Amino acid sequence: MSSPLSKPQIITHIQKSLNYTVFDSKWIPCSAKFVCLGNFPSGTGVIQIYEVNQGEAQLIKEVEKPKAIKCGTFGATSLQQRHIATGDFDGNLNIWNLETPDVPVYAVKAHKEIVNSIDGVGGLGIGDGAPEIVTGSRDGTVKVWDPRQKDSPVANMEPMEGETKRDCWTVAFGHAFNDQDRCVCAGYDNGDIKLFDLRNMSLRWETNIKNGVCCVEFDRKDINMNKLVATSLEGKFHVFDMRTQHPTKGFASVSEKAHKSTIWQVRHLPQNRDIFMTTGGAGNLHLWKYEYPAQRCKKDSDCVDVGVAGSVNLLQNVTLSTQPIASLDWSPDKQGLCVCSGFDQSVRVLIVTKLNIV
Repeated sequence: MSSPLSKPQIITHIQKSLNYTVFDSKWIPCSAKFVCLGNFPSGTGVIQIYEVNQGEAQLIKEVEKPKAIKCGTFGATSLQQRHIATGDFDGNLNIWNLETPDVPVYAVKAHKEIVNSIDGVGGLGIGDGAPEIVTGSRDGTVKVWDPRQKDSPVANMEPMEGETKRDCWTVAFGHAFNDQDRCVCAGYDNGDIKLFDLRNMSLRWETNIKNGVCCVEFDRKDINMNKLVATSLEGKFHVFDMRTQHPTKGFASVSEKAHKSTIWQVRHLPQNRDIFMTTGGAGNLHLWKYEYPAQRCKKDSDCVDVGVAGSVNLLQNVTLSTQPIASLDWSPDKQGLCVCSGFDQSVRVLIVTKLNIV
């Protein structure tokens, strides 16, 4: 029998209380710094930059913005520039140079309502092709932006005339393994998951998981689609095997109930795509590992390929707070280092041990 200490441990390295509501936190690539995004009680937005130094998180910059900031990504920037793209409560998409964050280097009124979710690809050496940003909004639309093109999106996925507009809660890029292919996955408040093929400008696949979709993430953005995790209200998440798409059954999946509360986010470990962390509405984190089946694909009765789902094992879990942990971001540079923020107005730097032996 293995001892509990042989399993990965989730250790709080630094905990910092904030005087505002923090919605998102992100590591700044190739640095010991992270950025926090949120809003002050007065309703204005805030961007804070912290540096991890000798076991402390030191505030090195703070800027106030007119609108509350909901989400951010470094995914479409170069490693040299490291500009962060943010979405705010007024539907604006802004890109900031964190060295001089007073005026955005790119700004567009992206949506009529709040930008709930943002993702980037084609920057940081991750994903082939153009640097692009995807935004999902309460107005029901999902839009793809190229920062080199002003004012209008390069793609706009919106409900058909007469269709009900659903609140889009989450967006993610994937399948960006060459200059032509790229997909966007979006999750909605009614449980819909839609996969848009940007190469053909078509809806490639859709399903419904019966509960509002809080977060979707591919295990890697820059490979031929492999796995997709979707988290939902009421503590359930689904792992879809994206390698084999059956014409009628779609993608094989396995679902797991982590706990009773909402799973706000899922984040895959950059150094191992089969390990991922989910963040919970009761202030908990769960670390999971996906195990592939013996065969990922089999023939159905009509000799058509159908995917086979694997299984999910819980490696470790920890409760950090009584409030939801709304965001988590792994360090791309140091395995096991992550930053997370919650509605207890705190940001935490965590260390997860023994990830190389699971």
